[in-house]
Amino acid sequence: MENKGKNVFNNRLKQVILLSIIVLVGIVLISQLSMFIPGILGAITLYIISRRLYFKLIFQKKWKKGIAAGVLLLGYIIILAIPIYFTVTLVAPKVKDLIANKEKVMVSVRSMADKLQNMTGFEILSEESTKNITEKVSTYIPGLLNSTTMIITNLAMMFFLLYFIYVEGVKIEKGLRKLIPLKEKNIQMLASETKMMVKANALGIPIICIIQGLIAAIGYLIFGVEEWGLWAFLTGVFAFFPIVGTMVIWVPVCIMLYTQGHPGAALGLTAYSAIVTGNIDYLARLSLLKRMGNVHPLITVFGVILGLNFFGFIGLVFGPLLISYFIVLVKIYINEFSDAFTAHELETDTIEENTNEK
Repeated sequence: MENKGKNVFNNRLKQVILLSIIVLVGIVLISQLSMFIPGILGAITLYIISRRLYFKLIFQKKWKKGIAAGVLLLGYIIILAIPIYFTVTLVAPKVKDLIANKEKVMVSVRSMADKLQNMTGFEILSEESTKNITEKVSTYIPGLLNSTTMIITNLAMMFFLLYFIYVEGVKIEKGLRKLIPLKEKNIQMLASETKMMVKANALGIPIICIIQGLIAAIGYLIFGVEEWGLWAFLTGVFAFFPIVGTMVIWVPVCIMLYTQGHPGAALGLTAYSAIVTGNIDYLARLSLLKRMGNVHPLITVFGVILGLNFFGFIGLVFGPLLISYFIVLVKIYINEFSDAFTAHELETDTIEENTNEK
């Protein structure tokens, strides 16, 4: 009996030591591969979105795994190439001009600020703040170029990893089911919540951005904004950020129209942007995201803020998912242990009743 207890203790000790080594190695690996986390999360996101289609191709259509994975990868590359193309053709030339003519751009900004000051009586931009803006832009652009390199690297990692997730998807899912220490119904809840939230954010948010960009483009075109396509594209990009996202673009555009001597157009665009563009954003987030994944607007707002700080651009998807995971894990905790708590309470009540009877 004593030897049996000693063996159990030794096995437990070995288990703890081995688990500690696994956790330690895992932490080292994550810390060293942290730069690739957006690419890894992106691959997981794309797999979840297209998982059903992939299984349909290999199980119903009898496609080979490699061919099905290659076709889906090609489709994703084409889809992602569209915003990249617009970014290169619309935004890149402006960034290049900004780098080459920083002083000229700041003179134009300063002239616009002076006109606003004459009209309103308030100092919009001082000499010191103009100098600070110039310095910040000069330091920010190299960082932007570096981040572009990181985005390309993570895209390559994402597609590379996605191919192997497709090919080994069934084995990976079976392995995860064995590793997750939960009841089957709670594993199903976790899986369904993951699919629902990823689809809502990975599909719903881009759709909202496209809708809002198109609506803004109509307004810019109607009220005679120069380079309306560029401003519409930027409005769609900033629509990723809830509440005040698009205002970052259309408010300066309205001010620019006003300072250029078009007060009527500026007033009309302001009303259009506030009433139409703004409400389209609000209604789409409440209706589309809630219909696709029953996502509460507060989860979207705080999730985007949290996700951008942790994961970068891909955090727009995984930020809300992280908050939803927290809520789901609380539900799972209650489901996992509520029965145990109830049994313990009943046992305690029974003991107390027996004690009182005695």
